[in-house]
Amino acid sequence: MLDFSTGKKAFLWLITLVAMLAALPSISAVANLDWPEALPDPTVNLGLDLAGGSHILLEAEAEQVAAQRLENMEESVRALTRNASPRIRIGDVSTRGGQLSFIVDSAADVDRTRELLLPTMNGPGLVREWDLEVVDQTRMILSPTETGLENAVTQAMDSATEVVRKRIDALGTREPTIIRQGDTRIVVQVPGLQDPDQLKALLGQTAKLEFKLVDQNALPSDVAQGIVPPGSQIFPYAADTPFEGTSLAVRRLGGIKGDQLINAQQSFDPQTNEAVVSIQFDQQGGAKFAKLTSENVNKPFAIILDGVVLSAPNINEPILGGSAQISGSFTVDTANQLAISLRSGALPVDLTVVEERTVGPDLGADSIRKGVLAMGVGSLLVVALMIASYGRFGVYSTIALILNVLMVLGIMAVMNTTLTLPGIAGFVLTVGAAVDANVLINERIREERRRGRRVIAAVENGYREASRAIYDANITNFIAGVLLFIFGSGPIRGFAVVLIVGLFTSVFTAVVLTRMWVAGWLRKARPSELNV
Repeated sequence: MLDFSTGKKAFLWLITLVAMLAALPSISAVANLDWPEALPDPTVNLGLDLAGGSHILLEAEAEQVAAQRLENMEESVRALTRNASPRIRIGDVSTRGGQLSFIVDSAADVDRTRELLLPTMNGPGLVREWDLEVVDQTRMILSPTETGLENAVTQAMDSATEVVRKRIDALGTREPTIIRQGDTRIVVQVPGLQDPDQLKALLGQTAKLEFKLVDQNALPSDVAQGIVPPGSQIFPYAADTPFEGTSLAVRRLGGIKGDQLINAQQSFDPQTNEAVVSIQFDQQGGAKFAKLTSENVNKPFAIILDGVVLSAPNINEPILGGSAQISGSFTVDTANQLAISLRSGALPVDLTVVEERTVGPDLGADSIRKGVLAMGVGSLLVVALMIASYGRFGVYSTIALILNVLMVLGIMAVMNTTLTLPGIAGFVLTVGAAVDANVLINERIREERRRGRRVIAAVENGYREASRAIYDANITNFIAGVLLFIFGSGPIRGFAVVLIVGLFTSVFTAVVLTRMWVAGWLRKARPSELNV
């Protein structure tokens, strides 16, 4: 057990040195030292509580999800009955009271309509999401079930969380914390971002893009009074547009939504040199866009973003390439922000900021100073006690302790993990675990000497027997750390990461490296007694 070949020694030192070198960029960053640009610079990311940053709590409106489901179901009903052969004629369509009701012109078509609608009424796993009722022989009423609404809200929040994640990642921030809280809330923490307004503007934008045909039958005087023909709806013009303060009537159904975009980039109009957003549809969306523009040449269509009209250009010719351009008095920054939002996808539900706070970098720096001070004072006391109690073996333990801290930093830097204030507590716990391992080994060696074993036998048995207890204890801690990482979030996961990494490095330094050093000393000095 005390045999270490030259190759094995070289391998162990190589692992140690690589991990230590990986910690140097992080140490230089904390010490405000310049790191050479030519060298790799893996660094440990600092969490919100250490680097400062923005914390925002977003809340969604579940009622919006219900309203959107009703609209989607209405569009499905109209499409299914229109495309049926022979066609099924329906009328008096209403979405009042959270239900979709309509009248089938012929009572003979009721059963056929029911058969058409059955596949759309069930969700994943054959969960009934809609109930169908026939009233007065020809009126059909579709009512959303409670389970269906709950599933829809869950799916919408899951999608919203992913959209928020994509938008924040596009900002170039590192290690944001984005988690669901309750049924309709999302917690967003972005370390290092000191401007919450930029974050709120990005996350508060639903980025729901729609292309709808303008209702040319609607009279401007009626639109100004909020009156439109059946099947149409009114949207106001966006601010900073030539028609600001007025509204536009558009056809409610039959348009194209922006959920089939595959790309959106900020660019410039070659004729006016204004900032615009160039978009590209996928194959299916491009085909729909081509059909819409081909069937409505010389008619205006509205580009609507988040419920306001950006522009209403005339379709001069069919647009067949699946590409389009959005203009609307953008600056470069606002056009880029819109492009990010469109690339990330539209939020399925509006999110409003219900809580906001900013952690300043000074507070984070103070936390780092106090955390490092606590770890430093504790480590110095431990070092003094170890050297006083175990002599040479205490010196080995001290060196192992220093290497352990450096290796944890290096491995975390390579893994691109985030260090939080609880993570510093994990560092302190790691120091304690490493010291515990050395105390177990040294005390076991003492016990073997008291039993009369020779020096080498006492050291060998001491390491062997103590290692069993060390491995058992660390396996238990490892399981606890993994569970914390899986079920925890934010700072809890930060603590778990440091704990798990520290367990491996403390065992490596306290058991493997000190054994290698002790074996080398025994082979060279061949002592007849141990000062342990």
